Amino acid sequence: MLKRKVIIVDDSVTNLKVGLDALKESFQVSTVPSGELLFSLLEKDLPDMILLDIEMPKMNGFEVFKLLKVNPKTSSIPVVFMTSSDSTDYEKNSFDLGAADYIHKPFFAPFLRKKIDMHFKIDQLSKENLEYQEKLQNSQKSLADLQMRLLKTVVELIERRDEVSSGHTERTRKYVEVLLDVLQKNNIYTDIVATWEKDLVLSSTMLYDLGKISVGNAILMKPDKLEADEFSAVKKHPTMGVQIIDDIRAQLIENSMEANMLNYAKEFAGFHHEKWDGSGYPYGLKGYNIPLPGRLMAIADVYDALISKRTYKKTYSHEEAAVIISEGKGTHFDPTLVDAFISVADQFRKIAIQKL
Repeated sequence: MLKRKVIIVDDSVTNLKVGLDALKESFQVSTVPSGELLFSLLEKDLPDMILLDIEMPKMNGFEVFKLLKVNPKTSSIPVVFMTSSDSTDYEKNSFDLGAADYIHKPFFAPFLRKKIDMHFKIDQLSKENLEYQEKLQNSQKSLADLQMRLLKTVVELIERRDEVSSGHTERTRKYVEVLLDVLQKNNIYTDIVATWEKDLVLSSTMLYDLGKISVGNAILMKPDKLEADEFSAVKKHPTMGVQIIDDIRAQLIENSMEANMLNYAKEFAGFHHEKWDGSGYPYGLKGYNIPLPGRLMAIADVYDALISKRTYKKTYSHEEAAVIISEGKGTHFDPTLVDAFISVADQFRKIAIQKL
């Protein structure tokens, strides 16, 4: 193993010899009698640490330190100040400037070796910790990417089981984006929307119906009206979606991009079947108690369900779907969002006729 490089800077030949004798067995040591000669040496080779005397002629240790820190090549080299003075101002100034440590002279050789060795061990542990954190983050990101790919596959399978037309999830994302644009343009619900990371919000919409994975095929694909117990099973899918998302989120790093995305996804999944008048499910929330993502998805989901083909209902035209949503103003849907929908209904129509 290569020895760490240490440079000792001191105008006293005696101190340089004592320092060299104390450290040469454990470290690769160079000595220089002034700050000027230190910079000449640094042009050839960079050390792992500098032991720097404070009281030197021409250029004192503090002046040398400041020059080291403004040079990108030397700014990260740890510096340990040395002095024979008992001045507390020296010590305070050393640490205020950012010194790694402060040592009194004359040296006690075993203490000096121990002190320097300790700093290198701390530095090594710090580097290993950074490497570990980087590997952990990469591992977490790989896991998150895999989970997202798996979730997208699951979403596609749910669409097929539910006989939803191809592209339903992508269309609902686009509907929500159109509504969000209206809110931002007209400063509607600004106190909420201004805090959102729009790209993460839109990505999270794909998981809004994730809970349907818990509903059996016989119910999802039934061509007739559902019995009470069957509808009761369907009504559980929002809470199941939240549970699945919580399970995934528990494996992610707090405040990571994926974790934040899943925070939004929970609100889309858990509240898109709530109704403004409190008659929705699973919680029977009313009005502004329904989180905004749920109120947005309620319009997007119902609109696409109306214009899509199902075995148990007719396919509604865009105009018919728009009327149904308008009639749900203040009962099923947030009145403000219905007004927003009406203002951009033609954009919904264009999205609906696209082949996604």
